[in-house]
Amino acid sequence: MNTEEEILKAIKHGDRKAMRALYDSYAGYATAVGLRYIPDRYLLKDVLQESFIKVFTNIRDFKYRGEGSLKAWIIKIVTNEAINFLRDHGRFYITDELPEEPTDEEPPDIDGISNEKLTELIGRLPDGYRTVLNLYVFEGLTHKEIAKRLNIKENSSASQYARARTMLARMIRKVMNTE
Repeated sequence: MNTEEEILKAIKHGDRKAMRALYDSYAGYATAVGLRYIPDRYLLKDVLQESFIKVFTNIRDFKYRGEGSLKAWIIKIVTNEAINFLRDHGRFYITDELPEEPTDEEPPDIDGISNEKLTELIGRLPDGYRTVLNLYVFEGLTHKEIAKRLNIKENSSASQYARARTMLARMIRKVMNTE
């Protein structure tokens, strides 16, 4: 079982080894995506567990659309579960305020910063900022799509994103200046 399609067919036929293969193939990536939303690994474990329960509960209804579609579906479930966790635990705060006036500062050069450090810095952002940033940058959603998904106003999404970028840029500059 090397391809998503083979793993999926085996799971749909009740093969428990295929379920394990799917988990082993995607747990690491799901963890990395989940950490973008919930930087606390202890809290993230529950989210990942719920995510994979949903995956295995609903996998029979999944429509395969080519290599990568299963991975994308799993990541969408992880993202939704992480957002639900933040919302359900009162950790999700979105403001309707307009973004601050843009500064003339250039975005910091992130070439000298490791992916691990960048992930850590993103994890320090407030939950609302971090969630909108992730949905916009990593999931490629528009502010209109983010607003619909999070049940917020479109300008709230834009505001959260602008503030997240500003805060993240400041943190990056601070790290770059101390190293």
